[in-house]
Amino acid sequence: MLRSFTFQNFQSFRDPVSISLELNGHSPEDGRSFAVADGTRLSKAIALIGPNASGKTALIKSLVFLDWFVKHSFRAKPDEPIPLFAHFSRASEPSTFEVSFDLDGREWRYRLKASTERVYHESLYSRRTSSLSYLFVRDWDPAVEGYRVKQRQFGMLAREAGKVRENASLISTAAQYDVPLALRLVSTSLWSNVHALGRLGMDHNQLMPASDFYAGNDAFRTRMAELLREWDFGLSDVRIEKQTVQDEGGASREINVPFGVHRIGERAHRLMFLHESSGTIGAFVLLSRILPALQHGGLVVIDELEADLHPHMLAPLLDLFFSPVTNPHNAQIIFTSHSMEVLGLLHKAQVVLVEKDREGGSEAWRLDSVKGVRADDNLYAKYMAGAYGAVPHV
Repeated sequence: MLRSFTFQNFQSFRDPVSISLELNGHSPEDGRSFAVADGTRLSKAIALIGPNASGKTALIKSLVFLDWFVKHSFRAKPDEPIPLFAHFSRASEPSTFEVSFDLDGREWRYRLKASTERVYHESLYSRRTSSLSYLFVRDWDPAVEGYRVKQRQFGMLAREAGKVRENASLISTAAQYDVPLALRLVSTSLWSNVHALGRLGMDHNQLMPASDFYAGNDAFRTRMAELLREWDFGLSDVRIEKQTVQDEGGASREINVPFGVHRIGERAHRLMFLHESSGTIGAFVLLSRILPALQHGGLVVIDELEADLHPHMLAPLLDLFFSPVTNPHNAQIIFTSHSMEVLGLLHKAQVVLVEKDREGGSEAWRLDSVKGVRADDNLYAKYMAGAYGAVPHV
């Protein structure tokens, strides 16, 4: 479970930004949050709101990058640059990241300082008693052109830890050596529609992987079809059928093709999903990312949650996370939105406003940090009136 994340000098964010999912005693204790082992309440949802080009997508990309780096950077080629994009005014300076999370009943903290060239610092801490203790600390030493690594019950052999590549995380490397803690950390789950260049478009390239997912998980396919039926998409079922196609070279292969089933009276009509509405396709793909998180726990990071969907769809989507029945493992969602209806679904500690200053640097702040915001305020009306900032000037 995510507690907080902090970063600096990443894409449009020049100065430090810290987003916390920890709630104070003034936040409602309802289905929109949950308690972890130490009694801290964490939010199940955070909405990022602000004008176009304010930095909302860049903010969630910091989490997606960190997830990739910790788990998969070992797979990069030895001379491949780390896919980091610093703020243009500080392009030669490293970026820094810190994430705090709960795992197996304990609080953990991971820190990274890196540029496209190399990792300068990487560390992992865990709270065993009242204070955080390190599991490993890895620092670049320019004097020896190498790393100094100290470990405490992390479990990686010292000679292997000192040889970790400059463009790879120690955790992803340790997982290759079957270090138990590293394997546990890389097994955590994050689902997203964001990659290094931004939001993945809702096209054939997203529809087919979602079809493959449902084809291999019939329980999720059944649940997806049930939700689309409940949400009045005009479908009685969604079926995935195998079809044989030929590639440009003439070779045959099987693909999974989705069909929507529309029942009119006693007759059922099949329609290839490519011919369904953009909203239907969007919900089909979105649920392929949300349903696994709800089933197993984890973090969902979505850019433009309501994209191609009616604004009224936000409530049932978020209710999937807020209900203990549909979210038994307290999965969390962090998302950007241009639909202000979301302000009526969340409390002030679950809303983060994002804005860009005149020097081209993005800023972000949680709504409950704004002086004078009351729990019973009409957040929608006051935001639209410009009381909180982060509104477009047109």
